[in-house]
Amino acid sequence: MSTINPYLVSRMQSFGSTIFAQMSELAIQTRSINLGQGFPDFDGHEHIRKAAIRAIEQGHNQYPPALGVPALREAIALHQKNFNNLSYDPETEILVTAGATEAIAASLLALIEPGDEVLVFEPFYDSYHAVVVMAQGRITPIPLKEPEWTVDFDYVESVITERTRVVLVNSPHNPTGKVFTEQELKKLAQLCIKHDLIAITDEVYEHIVFEGNHLSLAQIAGMQERSIVISSAAKTFSLTGWKIGWLCAPKDLAQAARTTKQFLTYVNGAPFQDAIAFALQGGNSYTDLIARQLQGPRSVLTRSLNEVGLKVCSNSGTYFLVTDVSTVTDEDSMTFCLKLPERIGVVAVPMEPFYKTPQSGRTLVRWAFCKTPEAIALAAERISRLKT
Repeated sequence: MSTINPYLVSRMQSFGSTIFAQMSELAIQTRSINLGQGFPDFDGHEHIRKAAIRAIEQGHNQYPPALGVPALREAIALHQKNFNNLSYDPETEILVTAGATEAIAASLLALIEPGDEVLVFEPFYDSYHAVVVMAQGRITPIPLKEPEWTVDFDYVESVITERTRVVLVNSPHNPTGKVFTEQELKKLAQLCIKHDLIAITDEVYEHIVFEGNHLSLAQIAGMQERSIVISSAAKTFSLTGWKIGWLCAPKDLAQAARTTKQFLTYVNGAPFQDAIAFALQGGNSYTDLIARQLQGPRSVLTRSLNEVGLKVCSNSGTYFLVTDVSTVTDEDSMTFCLKLPERIGVVAVPMEPFYKTPQSGRTLVRWAFCKTPEAIALAAERISRLKT
């Protein structure tokens, strides 16, 4: 429970420091292997990093255009066409942002009136709830049922009201690793069209899929014209600190998001934008690297967790695995995770903060495998000590 801050507006009082910051600090304090926060412990490809250095040396160090560097917007349009068969005009329908988090914030702040409702699949990335609250909207959770993370679409329709404005879809999904199927996306599209909802799709893990295929909701008939499609370079290219994201949307939706975004960061990362343009222009030669690189660590961590009785829930993509700790302990997941560093020298993240009602995630824990094979091997050895 966060301490009351007399200067903070009442609607934000329940939001303290994020669980990721807390657990990463715990990892430093205990010198544990950090399988909590979702960032790699390795750098992106050398050629991409050198492209940023070239841009800096060539003087690309001042404010870029408000929409983003033209070469990057053109590369994003090409990427969308090649991978998703979606066409966007780089002059009017693409906006570069300070990571996907800003793209989501700008979109919600642009679209939500006080009291409007946003449908979000639960568990959900914690910033979603915070931004909806900042916009003075209300979040309506749609539960994903473990261990397969299934969706009850009859329930989805039952909670749509005249104040429902947006559905926020994250696929591949953090924290569960779920990749929404074509059948699921078609059902969701039907509801969006029937109830005139706008879709905001967070697709930052689009190239980290191990089973099945990533499909954008905007690819479903009737959805591109009512969708803001968001992605970033952070996860695809293992360059999370560069904070280069983007959104693609029809002109009016893109303009709405631009209106709010310009008063957040205005612009960011000029030389990094040039480097990501270079990476996207490289097509499969760079976008395919991360899934191949993480396949081994994913398999090793999955096996080690299963072997100690922490059965891994269904996972088809992203950096993450989710387990139910009730099979090995009576502790809730927060207590389990706070004790884990001292027990075995590993940090994981409890799932309570990913739920509007924390109790719903009280036995679930998220583990990140976006680490080197050596780090995952050491973590697996330490996890083996949990055997009873």
